[in-house]
Amino acid sequence: MKLSTLTLALAAAATLPAQAQNYPTRPIRVLVPSTPGGSVDTLARTIAPRLSEKWGQQVVVDNRAGAGGAIAGEMTAKAPPDGYTLMMGTIAATATNVSLQKTNYDPIRDFAPITLVATQNLMLVIHPSVPARTVKELVAIAKAKPGQLSFASAGNGTGGHLSGELFKLLAGIDLLHIPYKGVAPALVDVVAGQVSMTFASLISGAPHYRSGRLRALAVTGAKRSVALPELATMQEAGVKGYESATWYGMLAPAGTPAEIVNKLNTEIVAILKQPDIYERLSQEGAEPVGNTPQQFAAHIRSEIEKWRKVIRAAGIKAG
Repeated sequence: MKLSTLTLALAAAATLPAQAQNYPTRPIRVLVPSTPGGSVDTLARTIAPRLSEKWGQQVVVDNRAGAGGAIAGEMTAKAPPDGYTLMMGTIAATATNVSLQKTNYDPIRDFAPITLVATQNLMLVIHPSVPARTVKELVAIAKAKPGQLSFASAGNGTGGHLSGELFKLLAGIDLLHIPYKGVAPALVDVVAGQVSMTFASLISGAPHYRSGRLRALAVTGAKRSVALPELATMQEAGVKGYESATWYGMLAPAGTPAEIVNKLNTEIVAILKQPDIYERLSQEGAEPVGNTPQQFAAHIRSEIEKWRKVIRAAGIKAG
């Protein structure tokens, strides 16, 4: 009996390298915790076809918006750990939801990080009907009309939501937060004038700024964006101590064999280093990263702690 058990265990262990070597043998699904058209969706749809070309297997992007990314997060956590269900995680789905709401997954325990794909500044854009040309003028209007200006986000706990709450906290103003089920519908209502402003990713917001449909006032990072160098940072615009950036990374369910995780890491990092991909993402305001699974895991832990402090200090609630 003992010999039989040992034989089975050794046989199972021996199949892992073979699984990784043959992987993938069928289509892969990449869950995106947002509606089509946003930054995370754009990044997933940039990487997916290159993986398909490399492996000869279809890589399908599956948009599962809602609950600030928690729907896609739970689906990923509960999926079979075989490398055929992945998620292009966001700061909300992977780092902030645990401090905002009760989730049915733990981002440390239930995910296998693959790589941090990109980081990105956000940009503060307002509808042209708001009579502000600078951040200082916007703050003055908000102080004169507390609670009357609104800001849209892709959902509670998303980068845009936290950026807006940090703005409220540091500028001492009252803005009405209106969460949506993704970046695209949030931008639609800001462009239509239904909402006053939003903190949009450069990938999503820049086209509306360049067309004149929205007015851009600043970017949220510590330094100006290479893609839009004419825009000041929020700190330069007068909001002392302001710094916020969003990020996106590929994850698998916990328990996915290390060999498969490493194979995915190798291929995705190589894609991010391809000159046309790197140039395209950089020009759109995203900074490609492509680090190790261990480095991405450390980044997630750090971000959970950082934003937990901000959420508590600002008294941000999930609803």
